[in-house]
Amino acid sequence: MKFTCSKEALLKEISIAQEIISSKNAIMILSNIYLETGKDSLIIKAKDMKVNFQTEVPVNVIESGAATVYGDKFFGIVSTFPYDDIEFSQNDNTAVIKPIKLKKPEYKLKSMASEKFPEFPVSSSSFFEMPIKDFKEMIQQTVLAVSDDESRYFMNGVYMEKNDDKICMVATDGRRLAFIDKNAEKNINDFSGIIIPPKILTTILKRSGDEGLISISVNDKMIFINFASYKFSSVLIEGNFPNYKKVIPESQSFSLSVRRDEMLNVLKRVSFMVEKKSHRIFLGISPGKMSVYSEESEIGTVEDEIPCKYDGEEMTIALNYRYLEDPFKVMTEDEIKMRFTNVMKAITIEPVPAKDFFHIVMPMQS
Repeated sequence: MKFTCSKEALLKEISIAQEIISSKNAIMILSNIYLETGKDSLIIKAKDMKVNFQTEVPVNVIESGAATVYGDKFFGIVSTFPYDDIEFSQNDNTAVIKPIKLKKPEYKLKSMASEKFPEFPVSSSSFFEMPIKDFKEMIQQTVLAVSDDESRYFMNGVYMEKNDDKICMVATDGRRLAFIDKNAEKNINDFSGIIIPPKILTTILKRSGDEGLISISVNDKMIFINFASYKFSSVLIEGNFPNYKKVIPESQSFSLSVRRDEMLNVLKRVSFMVEKKSHRIFLGISPGKMSVYSEESEIGTVEDEIPCKYDGEEMTIALNYRYLEDPFKVMTEDEIKMRFTNVMKAITIEPVPAKDFFHIVMPMQS
């Protein structure tokens, strides 16, 4: 196999491949990136035990073939390569990477037979489409609430289900919940709710643009996601996701509104003095203002204040400040509303005006 290509184009794709590859792969071949020449392109594949990734990059094919190379080393070589164009050749289990018209630097990297690389699964279900911008927003609004408690593995991913002609995504760690739904482009085939591991979602969020459509296919065991030249698939998390609808309040007695930037800034100022284990802060709410303060500790305490739109009774709510900060970070609206009933019941956080997503946070003991 032999080809030449742009360093920039190759680096963009193998950097995604390297993100997919796990550093703890027990199977040696899964530490490798698969390379195969097409007519005028290079097919690149990478996988770990759950996620599969495939893309293509334009190259000048001199000799057809396929091989696998150690992902970490190949990424390091390409990322530090001092020239704009690369010549790659492979023969007798050795890959040679060098400039097109120069002899040095010349890297010789051991390769493994392409036949050892596992086949990728193919979807047996039809695909539905939605704007990629919408799907990215769904990931951004939900993935922050995924649980990292492996004993509750059924909450270690984002739940996705079909609700009429909409796609709904939900995540929870038992102390907070994030919800969003969006319309799909065309009629969606029925599928049971699934739990998607966050790795495939965060990679798509990081690597995709905002233009065009994304294609999604779901079956009992896997999800398949295609956009642009990329093809992703992932094994799903097994288990029963909690009945999230029971957590969503039907009505709440009070509401207040604050400016998003003012809330984020006051949380940043107060967070320096917050106890690191509990992350507890207090919101002292009264008509026209919100007092934000930390609890007394051996280090000290802090109290700050911002204006708010509120005309209800005075109350003090204790919260994990990160659970308050995270939703405010992923919203872009200038004004955010918080709805609640009392100091120990769920708080709903949503933009003003209301959109197709919201966050729910449970208070802490004062």
